[in-house]
Amino acid sequence: MGLVVQKYGGSSVADAEGIKRVAKRIVEAKKNGHQVVVVVSAMGDTTDELIDLAEQVSPMPAGREFDMLLTAGERISMALLAMAIKNLGHEAQSFTGSQAGVITDSVHNKARIIDVTPGRIRTALDEGNIAIVAGFQGVSQDKKDITTLGRGGSDTTAVALAAALDAEVCEIYTDVDGVFTADPRVVKKAKKIDWISFEDMLELAASGSKVLLHRCVEYARRYNIPIHVRSSFSGLQGTWVSNEPTGDKVEQAIISGVAHDTSEAKITVVGVPDKPGEAAAIFRAVADAEINIDMIVQNVSAASTGLTDISFTLPKAEGRRAIDALEKAKEAIGFDSLRYDDQIGKISLVGAGMKTNPGVTADFFRALSDAGVNIELISTSEIRISVVTRADDVNEAVTAVHSAFGLDSDSDEAVVYGGTGR
Repeated sequence: MGLVVQKYGGSSVADAEGIKRVAKRIVEAKKNGHQVVVVVSAMGDTTDELIDLAEQVSPMPAGREFDMLLTAGERISMALLAMAIKNLGHEAQSFTGSQAGVITDSVHNKARIIDVTPGRIRTALDEGNIAIVAGFQGVSQDKKDITTLGRGGSDTTAVALAAALDAEVCEIYTDVDGVFTADPRVVKKAKKIDWISFEDMLELAASGSKVLLHRCVEYARRYNIPIHVRSSFSGLQGTWVSNEPTGDKVEQAIISGVAHDTSEAKITVVGVPDKPGEAAAIFRAVADAEINIDMIVQNVSAASTGLTDISFTLPKAEGRRAIDALEKAKEAIGFDSLRYDDQIGKISLVGAGMKTNPGVTADFFRALSDAGVNIELISTSEIRISVVTRADDVNEAVTAVHSAFGLDSDSDEAVVYGGTGR
């Protein structure tokens, strides 16, 4: 049997009983002959609670100390899980991200992995131990400071270790039975997907699907590491994410699913001179503030004024910085004003089959129209259509589109076993 990397999310290890249940599953894999490396998140909402605590102490905590604080959650989980495994008669060793050889750049709170040197993990495995690694964290290459990888970083830790250790598979254990055609917290009739391609999963993740982080899927595709998304609360098969279907041949669906995201805001730059270089100046100011943007729409220039409006979406958490950056560049760019709107939501339809099925776009917009949902922005790729609507309309829009494309399940409703969704 080969090496398996397993990752357990916060809801799976939310309490002592959850930790003991996870320990039994890990020991079972070990008994089946696998070498096992486990990546674990902080217990339950520990990370959110630490963030709340930091904000009570300091409105703008220093990045280095903030990372030092947040990594405490995973260290608690890994030590408790190692204890639980030893109680079951198996040897386990716990490692921080730094000890596991997860090397990152120096950007605090959202560092990127640049290398993995898992020497200590290999030694632990060669000695017959189960290796428990704290997810979400690493060490900067230059200053040797503790860093964190941002939301969902434990998924990325797991895939990066799987690639470095040449694992057979990276198993991501969560609080649902796999990847669904929509968020089962919103669409009760969502169907579990047996297999999905890296490309479709990347689009779903980038569009707001929370089951896998976009960076994690990107890393897995780059190193061709199959991901198996499963629930730690059940024994069901889950969903395979890979280049090719695993096991029985599975035909790729025309539409893989519907994703939504209410964590974005919209900025409209009003009265931009319609001449070369203006858009470049706007987005250079945003880029220099290290802010990622998503959808962009430019209106047709008004003939009488020669001015246009440019709208774009970005994470709400970075809205203030973007406004400040653009205000500083206002005189140089020459626009009139800025509008900020954080009451928006994004709905995305994803599926590789849509590029060969011309009716998909019409059916998507008809479903939104029938649900009375007004569209503010539109963005497309070969395998995705995304629209921005009012935040209050998101749940109704997702449900309507899901039904319109025949994605509703005829069987039992999707089960969410745990997690608060914070």
